Amino acid sequence: MNRSFSVVMACGVVLRAAVGLADPAAEKPAVSLFDGKTLAGWKITDFAGHGDARVEDGTIVLEQGDAMTGITLTPEKFTASMPKIDYELTLEAMRVDGNDFFCGLTFPVGDDPCTMIVGGWGGSVVGLSSLNGEDASQNETTTFQSFNKGKWYAIRLRVAKDRIQAWIDDEKVVDVATADHKFSVRVEVEASRPLGFASWYTTAALKDIKVRKL
Repeated sequence: MNRSFSVVMACGVVLRAAVGLADPAAEKPAVSLFDGKTLAGWKITDFAGHGDARVEDGTIVLEQGDAMTGITLTPEKFTASMPKIDYELTLEAMRVDGNDFFCGLTFPVGDDPCTMIVGGWGGSVVGLSSLNGEDASQNETTTFQSFNKGKWYAIRLRVAKDRIQAWIDDEKVVDVATADHKFSVRVEVEASRPLGFASWYTTAALKDIKVRKL
């Protein structure tokens, strides 16, 4: 490697650091939480009146039940694969049928739980439940978005010590500092802890669930 090339590379690293861009070579590899074939590492969440959860054509299908249907990562799988902080979780989710949330993602923020709601409160609410005791329909993370049945949406959740951010199809929908905020979950999804997915009176599909340490 000649001197000129080395100087250019070094300047590039400094510039990326100055503008806050991550070095792709430094990114840790993602770990898959779903093998695409079975529910290995997951259990059907014991919600009252829940529908079936199964794997079909490489996706996890949460059938509409009487209220919620969901899956929760087993304690063994969580310990082996899931950080509590400084991680990024990605997946694709689809509303197959019904008119409410098709991705209720409960996740850890250190030792505290929180839930990201996609398509709740009649179909359009996106946000975190709960933030300082207020749910996704009435706190500073609340936004509204239309979701089409039968369409896959790419969801990315980034949980760092100082900030929680989330994107849907590359559009940032959550950006909130962790300081001065208390994170919790509604009592209805306590059974989803520490990591789980749920749908509300809705048939949902999930795939490509992965986690990467930051």
